[in-house]
Amino acid sequence: MTRYIIRRLLYGVLILIGVNLLTFVLFFAVNTPDDMARLSIGGQRVSEAAIERWKAERGYDRPLFVNTEAEGPRVWTDTIFYARSVPLLRFDFGFSDEGRDIGHEIAARMGPSLALALPTFVLGLSVSIAFSLLLVFFKGSRLDFAGVVLCVVLLSISSLFYIIAGQWLFAKMLRWVPYSGYIEGWSSVRFLALPVAVGIISGLGAQARFYRTLFLEEAGKDYVRTARAKGLAERVVLFRHVLRNAMLPILTGTVSAIPLLFMGSLISESFFGIPGLGSYTIDAINAQDFSIVRAMVFLGSALYIVGLILADISYTLADPRVRFD
Repeated sequence: MTRYIIRRLLYGVLILIGVNLLTFVLFFAVNTPDDMARLSIGGQRVSEAAIERWKAERGYDRPLFVNTEAEGPRVWTDTIFYARSVPLLRFDFGFSDEGRDIGHEIAARMGPSLALALPTFVLGLSVSIAFSLLLVFFKGSRLDFAGVVLCVVLLSISSLFYIIAGQWLFAKMLRWVPYSGYIEGWSSVRFLALPVAVGIISGLGAQARFYRTLFLEEAGKDYVRTARAKGLAERVVLFRHVLRNAMLPILTGTVSAIPLLFMGSLISESFFGIPGLGSYTIDAINAQDFSIVRAMVFLGSALYIVGLILADISYTLADPRVRFD
């Protein structure tokens, strides 16, 4: 198991290097620093002097990969790639195009992102599993049919509808919760109640249908029929046998998604005014701040790789028969 984890970590490092190279090519070779300067300053009719000044202020006036005018190690170090991409490999995110410390911003915004994502993830998973087990318990009944129809309706509606409808009904009309905003501490509960509820409802349809399919497939196996033949109650069969043995495919999606909770939600944070990493990324895209966008892409890739490794480890905890060489 230890050798397997080390091998996966080495693969992850290679993937991160590839992501780093790919994003650099996309942001600096395909979209040149001159294009970035024009987008940031605003418009195509920008003087060359203004473009050169903008590039010099941000260190974009140097060559991309090789500085033929330098000598010694500076041939490679006095380049945009060395200044902007190499530090990412040691998780030094540097500064944004506006001169702000990206690492400090990430650390400050990680708390609000987790405050929204963590309860949404835990409550959403619990509600989806409970609802799926309820449908399996009443399999073939009208309740099961109505539940499946409800799931199809829920997953057919865009999450934007839930956000806009929730803000209109509960914030504007009923005034139960604030329309948007965020404050630190326990008072943030009233600001997070609506986005958490919207996140749970918007994801219920797809998750409940998937879990229901897993539970129905597991419920039709021989060991479940044997348990029923021994006289075990249906609720005991569902919770002790079906749920436990269906945990492996559930762990695939849940454990691997845990590290990505740090990245926040792009849509919810933007609409509800939560200063997390999701809204930070959206603001950076709108401001054409490619330093922040590259840092967030790299961070998201690293967290996704960690999530996949955690999912593999969780397999052995859920099923001792699973072994990795």
